[in-house]
Amino acid sequence: MTENYLNPTIPIGLQRRAIPICKATNESLRGYGVLVTDPEQIKVEIVRWPAQGWRPVDLDSGDEAGTTEGVFCSEWRGDFLFGTNEAVMGHYVVGFAQEPQHACNDHQRSPDRILLWHANYHPDGGQLFFPLDKARYLLPLALPGDDVRPDDFICFLFEADQGCCIHPNVWHEAVFPLKGKQSFLTRQGRVHARVSVQFAFEFECLLEIDVSSLAID
Repeated sequence: MTENYLNPTIPIGLQRRAIPICKATNESLRGYGVLVTDPEQIKVEIVRWPAQGWRPVDLDSGDEAGTTEGVFCSEWRGDFLFGTNEAVMGHYVVGFAQEPQHACNDHQRSPDRILLWHANYHPDGGQLFFPLDKARYLLPLALPGDDVRPDDFICFLFEADQGCCIHPNVWHEAVFPLKGKQSFLTRQGRVHARVSVQFAFEFECLLEIDVSSLAID
């Protein structure tokens, strides 16, 4: 399905499926990715182009597109969380603070919840996020597999000096600030293949992250 990511079509009256918040550590991220303290010391994993039959792709080919990088900006405008990815020229609505049909952009209140309608993974490579603005943030992830379900997602809480490099095929959405606007260095596969799940249509729900208990300075 092709979706308008700046104006997604979301049905009214969807159920909410709460997903837990977990502190990001090397241990808790096992299988999802790695904790990053210096983005220059991390190499983003690139996946070799898959063979179409029994003959393998030559080992000196199929992974030469490399990576692309830029600034990923996440910004709350009222109840809408917008994402802009300079690395792939992407523009998205990645979350809401209220039911989408009731969301408005005429206030500056910090969100009590984040509602997700969509997630994706990149079969061509991993993705690095590293905070340029020093504030805590959230990143929802689920382990690889096309049979992913809402209950498979965990939302990881990162400290202001922690980045994350997720593995290829790991389900994710954008990086979520707890308030206002936050910028991140992002680095990912240049091919930028994307496989999506749309919770609103496949599971008739929105994923809900309760952030009301997180202290915001």
